[in-house]
Amino acid sequence: MTLFVSVHQAPALDPSEVGAYVPDIKQNTHAVFQQCYINLDKGFIVTVYDGKSEAEVRKEFDRIGWPVDSVTEVQFALDKAGLDAMPA
Repeated sequence: MTLFVSVHQAPALDPSEVGAYVPDIKQNTHAVFQQCYINLDKGFIVTVYDGKSEAEVRKEFDRIGWPVDSVTEVQFALDKAGLDAMPA
């Protein structure tokens, strides 16, 4: 599986709407949910999914009913611990 980061615009999104999607998201039919970052005020969502391809991740968003602006394959990831371990 490959990691993908996606950007979504959902103006006027409220917490109850986010909660309503949870059962569909948990199905992980075409791609597997990993993480989500949401700014409700701006209707801005970033999601992280594992999938076989960009097409499969997009298929998952179609199934859930989420509009998606971009889906990008992640080729390298670094967390704070990994950054701290790198020589300066």
